[in-house]
Amino acid sequence: MDPWSESEGKRAHDPIFQSFNRNQNHCQPVENCCKERSMDAVVALSERCTCIWVSGPIIVGAGPSGLAVAACLKEKGIGSLILERSNCIASLWQLKTYDRLSLHLPRQFCELPLMPFPADYPIYPSKQQFIAYLESYAARFGICPTYNRTVVHAEYDEQLLLWRVKTRASGKMGEEVEYVSRWLIAATGENAEAVQPAIDGLQEFEGTVLHTSAYKSGSTFAGKRVLVVGCGNSGMEVHVLPREMLGLSTFGLSMLLLKWLPVHVVDRILLLIARAMLGDTARLGLKRPTFGPLELKSLSGKTPVLDVGTFAKIKSGDIKIRPAIRHISGREVKFLEGQSEEFDAIVLATGYRSNVPCWLKDRELFSDQDGLPRKAFPNGWKGEKGLYSVGFTRRGLMGTSVDARRIAHDIEQQLKSQGLHPDVFL
Repeated sequence: MDPWSESEGKRAHDPIFQSFNRNQNHCQPVENCCKERSMDAVVALSERCTCIWVSGPIIVGAGPSGLAVAACLKEKGIGSLILERSNCIASLWQLKTYDRLSLHLPRQFCELPLMPFPADYPIYPSKQQFIAYLESYAARFGICPTYNRTVVHAEYDEQLLLWRVKTRASGKMGEEVEYVSRWLIAATGENAEAVQPAIDGLQEFEGTVLHTSAYKSGSTFAGKRVLVVGCGNSGMEVHVLPREMLGLSTFGLSMLLLKWLPVHVVDRILLLIARAMLGDTARLGLKRPTFGPLELKSLSGKTPVLDVGTFAKIKSGDIKIRPAIRHISGREVKFLEGQSEEFDAIVLATGYRSNVPCWLKDRELFSDQDGLPRKAFPNGWKGEKGLYSVGFTRRGLMGTSVDARRIAHDIEQQLKSQGLHPDVFL
């Protein structure tokens, strides 16, 4: 007998599931599902915190990825519970991005499943328009996340054959609640935590230091000398490409060419066009990596920089390129090549990372090293025992849409194979 059938056989005779199948409410106290169990079992399951049974999947994260998979599940008649540590959907977009941000890819490559952008939106929607789109998306599919719930521990219980997800409410003394479900979907994404670099002397810098997650507008730094740390990667080897080429978006042109040509040939075409439009970027201190932009993205996840005005500022001298930092003393910054300059502020544009290893106790689907699925796209969306990932493809919202649809279909097929109609889970 295969493991899935064996676990389902156990569940068929388990009072917790018999009780659940008669109850249309997808979230209820575990005790309500364990009336026929021994008191010891109930106490063990509910030890030290409130414990709630969730009939549908538990989704961790209410960003675009979490919303997308919840909508795809809802379309198939399957309810879900989204746990979000912040107080809003898409908290990275709403709380940790600068004011003038806009999408760098055309909107057709950034829409979520089942709902396109409004027809009157520009090709590159602004931050405010994208947030409005996400809020409309959540409203359309009736998605209501549980806010201010930080997942601190999620682990598969081999005895119960369920995922146990422990959360803590906002605040140091926040209430602890444990949610229990047959499925767990990690949707916290590749950009869950800000990366703080280890720079000698940074803690003693006498000016202002902030990560870009706290940066809102350049007006704050008017008249000041600002050092921005980070430009694609610490080695200053980065592909800078125009946002548009030959009348098309660079991304759209890449996708078109990839239908007919291999990656290394498309990379060569992109770099030739970029050279014609931008010139030799190495002369300005921006060395190009050995691998082409698309191949580098596939191998390492590093995304080429799509220029929307910065390159002109570099050419004019308004923005100067410097090598890596050797040491900071007071307001003075010493660079590897020997230069030394004083600055009033340092902005850390050092990116983000996944935080999955901090809370998920599973080492099969996700890597401890970078918190991303061990298997590359398109094979990293599904783990064992009802564990899934969405939003970790290194392919933006297009990858999210692919994974969200696959997850919803997979869970639907599991239910149908057991003779259960999905709308029992709403």
